[in-house]
Amino acid sequence: MDTIFFLILRRMRTPLLTLIIAYAVAMAGLALIPAQDATGQPTTMSLFHAFYFVSYMSTTIGFGELPNAFTDAQRLWVSVSVFFTVAVWIYAIGRLIALLQDNTFQRAIEERRFRNRVARLRQPFYLICGCGQTGSALVRGLTDRHRHAVVIDIDPDRINLLQLDNQREYVPALCADARKPSILDAAGLKHPLCEGVVALTNVNETNLKIAIAAKLLHPTIQVICRSDSHEIEANMASFGTDHIYDPFDAFAVYMALAIQSPCLTLLLDWLSAADDEPLSEPCYPPTNGRWVICGYGRFGKAMYQHLKQQGLTLSIIEALPHKTGIPVEGIVQGRGTEAVTLEQAEIQRAVGLVAGTDEDADNLSIVMTALQLNPDLFVIARENHLDNQELFDRVGAQSIMHPSTIIANRIRVRLVNPLLADFSNLARAQPEDWACELVSRVAGLVDERVPHVWEITIDETQAFALCHAKARGFTITLDMLLRDPRDRERRLQAIPLLLVRDDSLQLLPTLDQRVRRGDRLLLCGRIETRSDMDWVLQNLHALRYVATGESHREGAVWRWIAAWQRTR
Repeated sequence: MDTIFFLILRRMRTPLLTLIIAYAVAMAGLALIPAQDATGQPTTMSLFHAFYFVSYMSTTIGFGELPNAFTDAQRLWVSVSVFFTVAVWIYAIGRLIALLQDNTFQRAIEERRFRNRVARLRQPFYLICGCGQTGSALVRGLTDRHRHAVVIDIDPDRINLLQLDNQREYVPALCADARKPSILDAAGLKHPLCEGVVALTNVNETNLKIAIAAKLLHPTIQVICRSDSHEIEANMASFGTDHIYDPFDAFAVYMALAIQSPCLTLLLDWLSAADDEPLSEPCYPPTNGRWVICGYGRFGKAMYQHLKQQGLTLSIIEALPHKTGIPVEGIVQGRGTEAVTLEQAEIQRAVGLVAGTDEDADNLSIVMTALQLNPDLFVIARENHLDNQELFDRVGAQSIMHPSTIIANRIRVRLVNPLLADFSNLARAQPEDWACELVSRVAGLVDERVPHVWEITIDETQAFALCHAKARGFTITLDMLLRDPRDRERRLQAIPLLLVRDDSLQLLPTLDQRVRRGDRLLLCGRIETRSDMDWVLQNLHALRYVATGESHREGAVWRWIAAWQRTR
């Protein structure tokens, strides 16, 4: 507000001084020129009457002459005063309009409104820096789960598009440079309800500066960054950045897991998908044979490293091999869009293709040409821009890699269901048969949509009834929590995936496992099951019913009626 007030005083100083001088001159003339009263006797006009008359004279309202009829000398002075006071008013109004249209003033007003909106937030929120394809997808994923976010982006068009988007929750947004600590402070970095900072700009150095500023200004806050440079990633990790995501490494690890454990990959896809998405089909990449990688940039290097670890034979096509540090074996110089280049890489004998350049047109051309030469290829295509989604859907690729979507989905899962990351790490150590069995169980719970995944913390907020169960003589197990509060003989459609107690993690806990205060549960099932379970967790009457089968009437009125009946 100090900035806004300073801008008004500085820009309007000359008009206001000019207006004051014009008023003073006009008032002084009326006060000094001899006047006459109603009887014709000489008199003078007071300064109050002079100010009152000049006020409506200069605004051309025209109430008339007061307190008495003017003399000719007064009327002559008024005639002169009208012109210069009206001119001064026009000048002042023009300067005021120019001030309201000034970019600096509008910027100050916008920033003040943004600060006020952030300060009024009463729900936990995440500060998201960068609202490109990744940031907008993350905001949509958070708001769909009724989580709150505050957004900063340096591009005004992105902020305008975000404000036009139909979000389920209101998202305060500001067009500003997130590298400035003052902007991070204005966006709520030090707000007591700020749960984390997510740096998602397309510039690694910018994300690094945001992470450094966040850790210095708020050392205990959670910081999540995007980085596709191993050097920047190491720098971020050196000062305690909590989570760093590289979309290229993440997808390469995903494909390596799909080769090793297709069922586990399908399970994790279902559990990490957004609500109401259809169930996806399993992905079966070839486990042996030759793969052709077109483009040895950041994505190509990641795919080469992880596919090589699977023992696959690899051929590389690169237009500028001297700039990429390409390995010596299996090199074909070219873009991969021509049939002759693909034939040199032995595409007819290959089982898989990675179209991984940073140009969507080249990737589409590579896939179409390769499929004409070898229709049986398993194709992985890199999609750089979401605007080309329909083209990639039609090109015939079995797997499409979009960096923004991958990062947004990983961070959304981390923020909404952090226990799912722990479950994923434990599940990777299980055999493939275990994953296939769990996939069958999950598929039996749902129809054609992915399961809803949620977490429960046994505390006063999320499980009031359960926290007070021990005082009422109840011992609660997972089996009781999974019973319908309307019919305890019917089991709710949910599977407990993980139980966290103190520092121990229990994968797929048994239903006879006791639940106590402080436990954290990760569950999946139908979305309506969550509300039924919340009823049991929060309502003492529902908890008693699923635990004992008894359904007592509670409340002051019912207790009074019961006592009255006993006395009769």
